[in-house]
Amino acid sequence: MNASDPSGPISAGEFATRMDRLGGFETRPRVAVGVSGGADSLGLALLAQRWAAERGGDVLALIVDHGLRAESAAEAARVGGWLQARGIAHAVLRWDGEKPATGIQEAARAARHRLLAEHCRQEGILHLALAHHRDDQAETVLLRFARGSGIDGLAGMAAVRAAGAVRVIRPLLDLSHGRMVATCRAFGQEWIEDPSNRNPRFARARLRAAGEALVAEGLDTPRLADLARRAARARNALEAGTAALLAEAVEMYPEGWLRLDPKPLLEAAEELGLRALARCIAATGGGAYPPKDEAVERLFAEIADSGFRGRTLGGCRIVPRRGRLVIAREPVGVTERLDLTPGGEVWWDRRFAVRLGVGAGGSLTVGKLGQEGWQRVRSASPDSGRIGLPEPVRETLPALWDGNGLVAAPHLGFSRPGFPLSAVALHAPGVVLAGPAFPVVSDRVGII
Repeated sequence: MNASDPSGPISAGEFATRMDRLGGFETRPRVAVGVSGGADSLGLALLAQRWAAERGGDVLALIVDHGLRAESAAEAARVGGWLQARGIAHAVLRWDGEKPATGIQEAARAARHRLLAEHCRQEGILHLALAHHRDDQAETVLLRFARGSGIDGLAGMAAVRAAGAVRVIRPLLDLSHGRMVATCRAFGQEWIEDPSNRNPRFARARLRAAGEALVAEGLDTPRLADLARRAARARNALEAGTAALLAEAVEMYPEGWLRLDPKPLLEAAEELGLRALARCIAATGGGAYPPKDEAVERLFAEIADSGFRGRTLGGCRIVPRRGRLVIAREPVGVTERLDLTPGGEVWWDRRFAVRLGVGAGGSLTVGKLGQEGWQRVRSASPDSGRIGLPEPVRETLPALWDGNGLVAAPHLGFSRPGFPLSAVALHAPGVVLAGPAFPVVSDRVGII
């Protein structure tokens, strides 16, 4: 393959360079690849398979069947057949349950990311590769600009993003869709065209249809990608300052709550203080996205007022206590209940990785401890009342239940008589408090 052709297929060397820039792989890397059946994701799967095999590793392709079209199951099976013929292991993940009447693309995207991350955890795979490319990045910037996004939104998609126990990587962000098509053709690989890409119901399809008019106004893909790169560079610097501020102001606890000293935030540059506060809420509240800027600004102003008595925001309860702020998950928002089998693990409430020992008997349900569970713990162990946990934290702790009630509360060391305590709950928030800096992608200098 010709690495110098800007419209040609992606060479093994080019792809290896991009994976090296992302870094963080094992000696024998295991990588999952999200595969939709389009040229982008199939091309990525083929490139990743060759790259991993050269290093003694392997690739697992994950196909999500959203069940939104009658032919989706047959298409998933067809893509699986292509992968099998190439010697690439694959699994089909199905989005079951009711589908929303509105916001279907957003809901499908959230379901896809959840299914992919859960399967990676089950397989013990740390890296999930997605096939977003430069054209996707440009569309993302346009969409976010239209919605009034600031620096964070205009930075587009990150080349590396921590998502709980999984690291999402996008090695193709500086390459065009045309090169992915050329790559599939070079491999002799067919692909499927998704009809939703041309459906005017969806914003991305409307943007593609307006492509020529946008280019005529100077909003072409290279310029939008450069805007994302520059915004990402600014975001990178802001995140570094925010991380330093959080290190000074925050104490994080394994039960999923934190204690915040507001003084450093109020004395810092306002943008850093706002970012630090938003990150505290995002890392504690279990949401997929941080709270809106306007809401954080209002809360920040209220905290600066000496009469602040507390409030809720972003799935959190923010309560003043002894000159500090306790930020904890809001109990009423914790509704998820997940089945957990012996030897298994689930990611519960986007906050905890809950594991059940192999010899733990039958299947259990992971849900919040709640008032009922807390009273059960108190009655069984009166000394538990002296545990120094703020009241909202107690109710939102992960607990294991069966048909007879509470079985175990791992954080409190409680287990029902006759049930061996073989459950572990580790804090694994979907949004980390102070993660790695936002990477910057450029077709000139790579990822920095």
